[in-house]
Amino acid sequence: VERVAVAWMLNNRLLLVVAMLSRASAYMVGGGSMVARAAGRVHVRTMALKTGIVGMPNVGKSTLFNALMEEAQAQAANFPFCTIEPNVGVVAVPDKKLAVLGEMNLSEKLVPTSLSFVDIAGLVEGASKGEGLGNKFLANIRECDAIVHTVRCFVDDNVIHVSGSVDPLRDIEIINLELILADLAQVDKRAQKLGKDKSASEEEKSAIAKLMVAFDEGKAARQVDLSEEELESVKGLGLLSAKPIIYAANVADEDLATGNAMVEQVRTFAATEGSSVVIVSAQVEAELVELDDDERVEFLDSLGVTKGEVGLERLIPEVYSLLNLRTYYTSGPTETKAWTIKGGWLAPQAAGVIHSDFEKGFIRAETVAYDDLVAAGSMKEAKAAGKVNAEGKEYEVKDADVLLFLFN
Repeated sequence: VERVAVAWMLNNRLLLVVAMLSRASAYMVGGGSMVARAAGRVHVRTMALKTGIVGMPNVGKSTLFNALMEEAQAQAANFPFCTIEPNVGVVAVPDKKLAVLGEMNLSEKLVPTSLSFVDIAGLVEGASKGEGLGNKFLANIRECDAIVHTVRCFVDDNVIHVSGSVDPLRDIEIINLELILADLAQVDKRAQKLGKDKSASEEEKSAIAKLMVAFDEGKAARQVDLSEEELESVKGLGLLSAKPIIYAANVADEDLATGNAMVEQVRTFAATEGSSVVIVSAQVEAELVELDDDERVEFLDSLGVTKGEVGLERLIPEVYSLLNLRTYYTSGPTETKAWTIKGGWLAPQAAGVIHSDFEKGFIRAETVAYDDLVAAGSMKEAKAAGKVNAEGKEYEVKDADVLLFLFN
């Protein structure tokens, strides 16, 4: 099996290095990206999780998407509905730990983990009723795990706004309302069948009742207080407004460092539903793609922005946090590879991401902190220093753990 073959195995032992990608981490190696500096030996691995980039027409979605992909994968023309088929792109997650481990083990190649972004055509008022190809767009959102809602926070008479004026809160309300109306139709349809469905649980009935009240009040499903059992009971409905969301406030280049009054409006609204906000300038990101590392730093300095505060380097950790993701690594002479897991996973589950046999045959895990491993220089020296502990099946993988799995 390919996934087994590429892992570093020694006497049925697999070295896994686990490290959480936190919001505050610096994800780039040295003066440039990990991918750029390790050119020729970096391979990007795709993952199943997808994040949809949504928004009104002409708010900068496709421009931001193009910058994230580092190539023109979507047509960013200045007119509504220039993106009809969703464009899907894979972004390698920059991670300095990957390169450190690769150097430690003299790996022939590095394989970063990744996130998939989907550029979804602009939604307009009435989308839930099919306006502006709304049904197709809503179906695309339904397939995503999280949403980056791009909100226009700049004024430019040369860039047409579909509503005739720039108002970020109005745009947010339109998009959110369309998602809620689509969900209301789903929930209402299910509510009509509950009375006749003998298999319906009390948790589902309770969840449906709470959701109906919330939707009538204009609230999103993610704002409804549902128990784990209630959430599970309505999972099959694929509620759009239940998806976690990040608001990407798209500003002009001069507002990138500090934001503006419109950004503050978005922040105030996001706080009411527990969502986060990232300030981006899609046009600046598009220009950065064309520059080398030194030119990027110089350009950002001229805008009063520190490298790592904008675009991909801000959005990736925010999405990771939003989805409660963690990253672990396999490392050896053949390759150093990053893998993604959910926060709270136990050691057997983490091993199972590589291959189900590793989870089924799990015996125990020897653990050592990432920093201790790097300080020691090797697993052998870390053991000699007494930094390695033996853990069983109930061990929850922690931030920056290094795991040596023993399995049948």
